[in-house]
Amino acid sequence: MLRMAAEKIKNMEDFARVCGISRPTVSKYFNDPASVRKSTRAQIEAALDRYEYQPNIYAVNQNRRQTKNIGLVVPNLIDPFFAAIARTIESLIIDAGYNPLLLSSHGGPDQEIANLNSLRAIKPAGVLLAPLGRASNADMLSAFSKEIPTVLFDNNLDDVGEAFFGSDSEQSIGVIVDYLCETGEPPVFFEMKTPVNPNAYKRRSAYLSAMARRGEEPNLIQVAGEGWDFEEIGFREGSKMIAQRDLPTNTVLCSNDRLAIGLLSAAYEGGIQVGRGGDSALRIAGHDDHPFSRYTSPSLTTVSQDYSAISARSVDAILGLIETEERKGDREIALFKGHLVKRGSA
Repeated sequence: MLRMAAEKIKNMEDFARVCGISRPTVSKYFNDPASVRKSTRAQIEAALDRYEYQPNIYAVNQNRRQTKNIGLVVPNLIDPFFAAIARTIESLIIDAGYNPLLLSSHGGPDQEIANLNSLRAIKPAGVLLAPLGRASNADMLSAFSKEIPTVLFDNNLDDVGEAFFGSDSEQSIGVIVDYLCETGEPPVFFEMKTPVNPNAYKRRSAYLSAMARRGEEPNLIQVAGEGWDFEEIGFREGSKMIAQRDLPTNTVLCSNDRLAIGLLSAAYEGGIQVGRGGDSALRIAGHDDHPFSRYTSPSLTTVSQDYSAISARSVDAILGLIETEERKGDREIALFKGHLVKRGSA
C-alpha cells in the first residue's frame, strides 16, 4: 500500500499522539492486538498504514519475556489519598498490558528500601515511586533508579529517577490564599513544625510568597507532632489553639486536608461554629481534596491535586523508558495546577 508523506514518528509516544489514542492503549495493542476493541484496533492500524512507524518489538518483547511487572511504591496505603492515586495508576498499568505490584512503605525508610529490594529481586520492567521524602535514604534510592527504570511522583528527590510529576504548590496555595483573602480575613497557616512530607515545606514557602504578593502579614502556626497521624495532630494541637483563643484572624489554612479534618473536629468539640455564614466564628481550609474532605461537617474547602494527570504522565513516562530502553539524561519534571474546591468550611 502506498504510504502518504507524513511527519516522522520517532517513538510510541509520537505515534499515540497522531492516533488520538492513549499511550497505554497503543502499548497494549502492540503487546496483543486482540486485547483492544475492534474500533480501536482499526484506528491504530489505519495510522500504521499512514505513518512511517514500526515499534522496536524486539526490545519490547525482550523486556516482556523477562518481566511484565511494574512496581508501584507509595508512602502509606492507610492514607486514602495514596490509595486513590494508586488505584488510578494500577488501572493505567493494567491497560498497558503490565502487572502492577503495589507496595506500601508504611511511613518508614527501612520499609521503603525493603520494598525496592523486593522489587529488585524479581527484576521489574520499571518502578513508579512516591518516596517518603525527607526520611528517605536518597543515596540508596538513587542507586536503585540507576539500575531499574524509575519515575517519581508526588514527592521529588534530586538525582532519583528519570522523571518527576507532581503538583504546583506555588499555584495551588496561591489560589486558595487569594480566595480566602478576597472572601474574608487573611489566613494563618497551620502546619507541623517538622513535616514528614517535603511538599509541606513547599506549601509553607508558597503561603509566605502569596501573602507577600498581596501585601498581607503572614502568620505561621507550627505545632508539635511527627509521623503520619495528621488527624490526631490536627485535633490535639488545634484544641490547644482554640482553647487559647488568641488567633490573629478567624481564618485558618491547613497545610493538608488531614490536619484540617482534625482541626474541624477540635472546633466542634470546643463549641466553635465553622463556616462561611455570618454566625460562624472560624473558617478552615485545607489542601489536597482528600477523599474524606467532602464528607466532613461542614464540608472542607480545599484545593484538589490533579492526580489523574499526574498518574497518566507517570505511567506514560515509565512505559517510554521500558519500551525504548533509553535514558534521556536530563530528568523530566512537570508540575500540574490545582483546582479550588469551594465547600462549606470557608
